[in-house]
Amino acid sequence: MSVFAVLIFGIGLTFTRAGSKNGQAFFEAGGETPWWINGLSLFISYFSAGTFVVWGSIAYKFGLVSNMIQLTMAISGLLVAIFIAGKWKKTKVKTAAEYIGKRFGPGSKQFYTYLILALSLFTTASVLYPVGKMVQVSTPFDLNSCIIGIGLIIVLYTAAGGLWAVLVTDVVQFVILSASVVIVIPIAFTQIGGVHNLIDKAPADFFKPFNADYTFGFMLAFIVYQTVYIGGNWSYVQRYTSVATERNAKKVAWIFTGLYLISPLIWMLPPMIYRIINPNLHGLEPEGAYMMLCQRVMPAGLIGLVLAGMISATSSKANTTINLAATVFATDLYKNLMRPKASEKEVILIARLFTLLFGIGTIIFAILIPRAGGIVEVVLSIASIAGGALFAPIVWSLFSRYQTSLSVIMATIISLLINLFFKVISPVALQIKFNRTVETMLGVGLPILILGLFEIYYRNKGQIAYGALLIEQEILADDAVAESATHHKEAERQNIFGISVIGISIGVVGFGIMVLGYIAPKYSAIVVTVGAVIFISSYFIWRLSKNRQRILDQCK
Repeated sequence: MSVFAVLIFGIGLTFTRAGSKNGQAFFEAGGETPWWINGLSLFISYFSAGTFVVWGSIAYKFGLVSNMIQLTMAISGLLVAIFIAGKWKKTKVKTAAEYIGKRFGPGSKQFYTYLILALSLFTTASVLYPVGKMVQVSTPFDLNSCIIGIGLIIVLYTAAGGLWAVLVTDVVQFVILSASVVIVIPIAFTQIGGVHNLIDKAPADFFKPFNADYTFGFMLAFIVYQTVYIGGNWSYVQRYTSVATERNAKKVAWIFTGLYLISPLIWMLPPMIYRIINPNLHGLEPEGAYMMLCQRVMPAGLIGLVLAGMISATSSKANTTINLAATVFATDLYKNLMRPKASEKEVILIARLFTLLFGIGTIIFAILIPRAGGIVEVVLSIASIAGGALFAPIVWSLFSRYQTSLSVIMATIISLLINLFFKVISPVALQIKFNRTVETMLGVGLPILILGLFEIYYRNKGQIAYGALLIEQEILADDAVAESATHHKEAERQNIFGISVIGISIGVVGFGIMVLGYIAPKYSAIVVTVGAVIFISSYFIWRLSKNRQRILDQCK
């Protein structure tokens, strides 16, 4: 675990100098990052939001239901790839906040910025908590100490390197996560005597795709929610806008979709297997089922590798959101509202300071999560209350020339108030409490209904929003002016450096896994093989950076 922490922190420091050169390097990673890097980053950032603790807990309790929930994300990713990702790149903006400012004006931009920053505190806290939970299960440290320690590491390397540090660490974390799960699953099956025992000894209804809490209606509503979340979450918008072309933006979402078609069949097996080994977990105990299995079946050293994989997956969501919050605060609030004459270096410094302060806030909120009913309750409640209300109006506006600042803000405010009422006040005052299906349907359906009514009203009036015409004019103007050769060369230099760091880092990971396999008292063949495959793959990635460097040199 210590070696992993040093590696990830070292990657962040590697990009400190590059991120300090200019805002484009810190906030956009050059603006032309390779689509496969952004795609892996999008997947691991989204995938990591409590997957091993939130969905792992559901997998332990209900079995196949957890796989179905995650398969809805593949369907949502498909819709984003086809309809939404390219739209974001076409707008020519750097961030979602910049788009809102151009489309709806500075007042709307401030309104959504404050709400997104507040939401980001809770969503990042809901990510730090699972990290701390996994470390607590596997170490002698208490939960709060684990949250604080891991949280500080994430905050420091994100503050150091900006978006490039986030992207590169995400790719490395994806490799570590994949290796750990590939190692765990065959070893876990040996503990229960094979796949047939999982099927034979599982509880009744363990392999039913739906249940009373997670119905078919819930899944349909969740698809709509995930679509607007993957397509409109400000953190993920950066993945679509920081590539070179609309086609590459779509490829980012296609990678996400492909991986989510495969991953649910794999990632949820360990907690399902642990249900056969130990069916007696109660209360919040299933949140630790994943790591309890690893502790049981794997030798020391390899437990550290698996734990590093789980931490890395969950950490990547945190670093993505923290980087987004710092970007929004520094560029859209500090630069535009507080100090319009601030230099680029000053803005980057403010972004780093805000990263530290924001990180401390998320750590505090993460410590308070057990008092809110546990991580499953927190994650799904945030989704139902705020997800559709904040992101559906902005995604809708990508396709409509008619929505105005009034319509999107009204849709957000009305939806938030009604969702909060039925979640917080109604169960106490009226003794009315909705189940998961109704909560999710209301959360995503209400803003869409309101936007639909406004759409009909504005179309009947023939009233096209001024902001929509402005963006259309800017797109045409930008299309007519080619980016400078200097910009492309600088972006390519950043890409080459980032790819080379990925290759070297993955090589270190592969070599470390081979060493762990060599010294492991059992299952060494599986571990060494996985490590060797990763180590060999790192060479081809490193060669890719060298080939791109050679091409760049020939163009001089």
